[in-house]
Amino acid sequence: MANEIKATNITWHDHAVTLDEREARNGHKSAVLWFTGLSASGKSTIAQNVQSELFDRGCQAFVLDGDNIRHGLNKDLGFSPEDREENIRRIGEVAKLFADAGMIAMTAFISPYRADRDKARAIAGDRFIEVYVKADVAVCEDRDPKGLYKKARAGAIPEFTGISAPYEEPLNAELVVDTGVESLEECTARVLNCLVERGILRAD
Repeated sequence: MANEIKATNITWHDHAVTLDEREARNGHKSAVLWFTGLSASGKSTIAQNVQSELFDRGCQAFVLDGDNIRHGLNKDLGFSPEDREENIRRIGEVAKLFADAGMIAMTAFISPYRADRDKARAIAGDRFIEVYVKADVAVCEDRDPKGLYKKARAGAIPEFTGISAPYEEPLNAELVVDTGVESLEECTARVLNCLVERGILRAD
């Protein structure tokens, strides 16, 4: 799908409240945490747990979940490579808007293609933090909380990532957590530590 602007007679409007002012009010920097990994790797679970921890600290944080987005904003998209590309483009733009509002925006999407994740990174700029939620297909298939792997193996779900469609692992993710060997608490702590190390959160 083309990404060029088709509308005419439009003008970008700056905000009366600056990002620096929003971040000062919030007490933390804005960011886009991009959780990527196979279905059932633990992306949403970790993102939601991180969100709860940030909320308890008084931070402005929100999770943009893949399934939830497909119920509304992206309900017109399927799972072809072209639709996956557009799915990630749209959520990349939405995540940037959340970050522009001074929030820590977290996305939990398979986002299987490196090129699409790179485009999301370009949209967010230096606020982008890629978190690779690593788990072997066998581990994910053993969990299979939604029964999707079983359906994919039976041929009921075409173009299912990890079975009949590819997943391109990140080459230079800012953080890699392995849910096959690390607990939810360990993964959450490592994400929070990453935010501190990158100056998003204060160390106290």
